[in-house]
Amino acid sequence: MINVLVADDQELIRQSLQIVLENKEGIHVTDAVADGQEVIQSIRREKPDVVLLDIRMPKLDGVQCTQIIKENYPQIKVIILTTFDDDEYVYNALKFGASGYLLKGVSMDELENAIKTVYSGKAMINPDIATKVLRLFSKMAQTDYTIPVGDKAAEELTETEWKIISCVETGATNKEIAETLCLSDGTVRNYLSAILNKLNLRDRTQLAIWAVQTGAMKKAEHQEY
Repeated sequence: MINVLVADDQELIRQSLQIVLENKEGIHVTDAVADGQEVIQSIRREKPDVVLLDIRMPKLDGVQCTQIIKENYPQIKVIILTTFDDDEYVYNALKFGASGYLLKGVSMDELENAIKTVYSGKAMINPDIATKVLRLFSKMAQTDYTIPVGDKAAEELTETEWKIISCVETGATNKEIAETLCLSDGTVRNYLSAILNKLNLRDRTQLAIWAVQTGAMKKAEHQEY
C-alpha cells in the first residue's frame, strides 16, 4: 500500500484528488491539507510515502515544503503539481529533490502511474513539460548550484555507463535508453542504480543536472578507454 499525502489550497481539487485516489488499488490517502504548514505537520504525524504537492500554496509554497521534506525525510517522494508559467518554482524544486513534475489537469490514470513510478524510486516528468525541465537543467548547470562528484568516482565509470548518462542528460526514459543502446529495460535500471551508487547521487534528477554540468554527452562521444 502506498500512503499518499495530498496538498492543494483549492478545496475542490483537494477533495477530488482524495476521493479519486482512495479508489485506486494500492493507494491510501493519509491526509488532504490546504497549506504548507499543514503539509509539514501531517508528514510528522502520518509519515506518508509520497506527497502530492501543489507548487503554489499559502504559508509555505511547494518549493519550501520540498526542501524541508527532503532534508528531514529523504525517503519520502515528492510530486510537484505545476503549470506552464511556474519556471522559477520548478527550477528550485529540482534543486531540492522533487521526484515528479506533473501539469495540473493530467488524467487520474497518469497521476496514479506517477505516484507508483516515484514510489518505486524512479523520476516522473510529464511529457508536456519535459523540454522545459531540460532547459532548467541547463540553466542550473550555469549557476553556482553544483552537484559534487569526486574525480575518482567519475573515472570509475565504464563506457556504457557514460553512454547511459548522456541519454539521461537528454531526458530519455529507461525504455528509450534501452532501445538506443540495444539493452533490456532491466539492464538499464541496473546500470542506473550502479551509476548512482558510484557517484553517490540521490536520484535521476541529480544525475541529469551533473550530466549537463560535466558535458556527459561529449564525454560519451570522445572518452578514451
